Amino acid sequence: MKWRKPAASTGKVLCLLPAVLLLVVAAVLAASPLLAAPVPVRFSEGMTHGFLVLTDTKGTRLASGDFLQLHQGRDVKARILFQFKDGSVRDETAVFSQQKVFELQSYHLIQKGPSFKDDMDIHLERSGKYRVTVKPHKGEEKVLDGKLDLPPDVYNGMLPTIGKNLEKGHGATVHIVAFTPTPRVIELEMVPDGEEKVHVGDLPKTASHYILKPKLGLLLKIPAAILGRTPPDSHLWTIFAEVPAFVKLEGPLATDGPIWRVELTSPVWPK
Repeated sequence: MKWRKPAASTGKVLCLLPAVLLLVVAAVLAASPLLAAPVPVRFSEGMTHGFLVLTDTKGTRLASGDFLQLHQGRDVKARILFQFKDGSVRDETAVFSQQKVFELQSYHLIQKGPSFKDDMDIHLERSGKYRVTVKPHKGEEKVLDGKLDLPPDVYNGMLPTIGKNLEKGHGATVHIVAFTPTPRVIELEMVPDGEEKVHVGDLPKTASHYILKPKLGLLLKIPAAILGRTPPDSHLWTIFAEVPAFVKLEGPLATDGPIWRVELTSPVWPK
């Protein structure tokens, strides 16, 4: 899951803050490491092939997709592939382990085409090593690489899975890496927000609603607020029954991107 942040470079953003405040913030961050709380495995993931549809907030279909999941040795490989009507592609793959707790092992995201501000190819490893290739539609290609200090509860590409493994009515605080395109580890609160009635065919069901709240921290929150571009909340719906099921995800899927909806769909037979 992606989020909006100032497009200016880090140096330009930080110059908005007084030097004294920067020193104070740096001291606070150095004394306050990220809290890590890996989510326990309540339901093991296995082989799955689901069908997805991506729409805008008005319900207009933008892309059709597949959710593909299978075992890769002792790990699980989960891939979500969207093919847009305008020719754009979003291809996201997360490889994770599920021994007692969920742990991301690697993450790969490809986004390209007119539905996105820039074409991007992102690689992230459990070690924290990353490589980001950015190709603006009008501009030169740029490559960023380096290493991050990742907490054990980084869950890029795994939020629907994490949502299914929460206890009903209970939230969690995890982390994601936001690529803007510079990668930044941010905290994400998954806050329960009641239940909603839905229907599967003629059968009534109850879906639990979670609000996904990104927490920037003081160092990023102040300049983001000044520029009026704080990341929006996202929303996740899960049906908790004998076996929990993902229902819907709503939020931006790219930096500075619009709000999109991801929902399950079914094959349609030709008449």
